[in-house]
Amino acid sequence: MVKTRTLLSCLAAIGLAGAVNAATPSTAAAADCPRGTLDARYCDRDKDLVADLPLDPKQWVDPDTIIFSYTPVEDPAVYQKVWDGFIQHMSKVTGKKVVFFPVQSYAAQYEAMRSGRLHIAGVNTGGNPVAVTCAGMVPFAMMAKADGKFGYEMELIVPAGSDIQSPADLKGRTLAFTSPTSNSGFKAPSALLKSEFGLLADKDFKTTFSGKHDNSILGVANGDYEAAAVANSVLGRMLDRDVVKKDQYRTIYKSQTFPTTGYGHAHNLHPTVAAKIKQAFFTFDWKGSDLEKEFGKQADRFIAIYHKSDWDVVRKIDAANGIVYDCK
Repeated sequence: MVKTRTLLSCLAAIGLAGAVNAATPSTAAAADCPRGTLDARYCDRDKDLVADLPLDPKQWVDPDTIIFSYTPVEDPAVYQKVWDGFIQHMSKVTGKKVVFFPVQSYAAQYEAMRSGRLHIAGVNTGGNPVAVTCAGMVPFAMMAKADGKFGYEMELIVPAGSDIQSPADLKGRTLAFTSPTSNSGFKAPSALLKSEFGLLADKDFKTTFSGKHDNSILGVANGDYEAAAVANSVLGRMLDRDVVKKDQYRTIYKSQTFPTTGYGHAHNLHPTVAAKIKQAFFTFDWKGSDLEKEFGKQADRFIAIYHKSDWDVVRKIDAANGIVYDCK
């Protein structure tokens, strides 16, 4: 049976149990308001499944310095350079200093926003429902191509010389996941292996957690892992940078397309600041930028997203896995 994991058990799995309790509860926690599945500190009066801006303007945050983070990667220093031009653009649009904040884990990113230390975040696909529910993130943008194409697929990969030819061959073997909150690195493969192949994690096959897609990919390429579930968008970028070679691995399964990293802001940002941040995303010129060099094969612009509709498939996968987000 696939284990049901609360948010705390997910955090424990990556060494940060209790991190979401570090923040001081807001006055919204005591408010009599509809909130759906959101944590008690947030309200959702318009039922769009994300936290509302507090009604009291005194609770709005207008920071002198805007803190931005991108989803954890194998080398935060590389991505700090990739985002530098965009951050300069955001600084001009908002009229504020903008700082890139490298995070080492998904849980650390959620906790930073929940506690008010992070204002904008690019959160991995599977982590968006966690960040929305427990950290009050309001997703608003995603990378896409001019023709409207976006997203990525989950792939199950094995070392090139492996005798594993299909997901069915994973029985009795060890599969590397990334993080319990990752869609392609844990949730989607768990649900798909169960529904399509009758394989249950920690019963029919053993599991291990690498922490990041990059670690899983390198582990397979170097023969340290028998198999891994990864996002092929990350795999593609690592191939482009010659971090791994195509002849080091084989793909034995490819899923449907999922939405990619969702970018969102803290729910209590001053509405003027939030509007300028969105303006910065949607007016950024990708041509010749480091973002284009890094993500150009998958995207060349930011498009608007709506958590209620665009992440519906991800929430359904969570439900299939019996995952609930208990923020306490």
